Amino acid sequence: MTGSAASARHRPSGWTVPIPTSSFEISCDGTRPIAGCFVRSEVLEFMMNNSARQIYKPEFRFGLGGVPLGNEFNKHTDKDAEATLEAAWAVGVRYFDVAPWYGFGLSERRFGHFLHNQKREDYLLSSKVGKLFKASKNNKHAEIYPLSDSPNDIVFDYTADGVRRSIEDSLQRLGVDSLDVAFVHDISPDFAFFPNGWEEQYDIARKGAFPALSKMREEGIIRAWGIGVNTPLPILKVMEDADPDVCLCARQYSLIDHASAVNELFPAVRKKNISLVIGSSLNAGFISGSPRYNYGKENFKIPGAAIEKRDKLRAVAGRYGIDLRTAALQFSSAADVAVALVVGARSGPQIQEDWNSLQAKIPSDFWAELKQQGLIEANASLPASPES
Repeated sequence: MTGSAASARHRPSGWTVPIPTSSFEISCDGTRPIAGCFVRSEVLEFMMNNSARQIYKPEFRFGLGGVPLGNEFNKHTDKDAEATLEAAWAVGVRYFDVAPWYGFGLSERRFGHFLHNQKREDYLLSSKVGKLFKASKNNKHAEIYPLSDSPNDIVFDYTADGVRRSIEDSLQRLGVDSLDVAFVHDISPDFAFFPNGWEEQYDIARKGAFPALSKMREEGIIRAWGIGVNTPLPILKVMEDADPDVCLCARQYSLIDHASAVNELFPAVRKKNISLVIGSSLNAGFISGSPRYNYGKENFKIPGAAIEKRDKLRAVAGRYGIDLRTAALQFSSAADVAVALVVGARSGPQIQEDWNSLQAKIPSDFWAELKQQGLIEANASLPASPES
């Protein structure tokens, strides 16, 4: 039997053999529907007609995020940050995601110190909007980012003028002439620092930031925009209220926590032809052993259910000789709606390890057992099998 005939025989109804895309390539032996071999026809249509995939080319598939180098978890020196960025560049990282919020400007300044010496066309850069800073001798940065040594106080501004000012300020801190992608930051129920709740700020953004960013995209000031949040509800809302291109989906699609994303968020994203950048796939390091779960002042209070699930995942990974961090990074990067995976790193060796994790080969039997045990959703996308 020829490969094409075998493929047709074993292909599920409504599915098609995929073509390589700008975010990932899928291998297929044409004989069985192994992980990553067949893609639903509606998913293939989504891939081929999605504007963000024209921006997130293969070299921008894996990105370095700026949270750790903004000193959120531990204090790092400028020298430490430079070494981390140099190591990231050396292994091939060409996508960098920062935010004014990370260290109250510290992360952007550190990334900019490195990136302004690189050719601007050689890398993709995203930052966030909605938060401005005002220097003050009596600033209260220590209440939010005590390790940042920032001289600034925060000012929330999701108006049209505010987001333009935010982008201008970011470019000055970064020392570069343009952003590729702007994410409206943290307009989400989990953000604890808004004075009157997230809904009020979202409504300001809906009337101000969203149309302003669409106009800036049309003017060529930015190439794409979306929102960057830790919960699915704001992404679902913005897709109805505006015309974003790509959203940063942080901590919502990990081996520990992904059911809501798979069953609610991803179908809506496909329908609207929008892409996602996946962030915090390790739940702020929890999956790889850090004593915290996600973000916030009380992230040391780790839910018992998360610990129990991590233990079960470790047991299966141990039987296959697989590093759980490697499995977690590959799982999060395999989502069909994802154009990039962003990881945080505090050092050169850490970003090198993350990079190497994405090159490792994991047998399809491992993923099959996770599904069989109910540790991952039955309809979750899986990394391409090395046996294909």
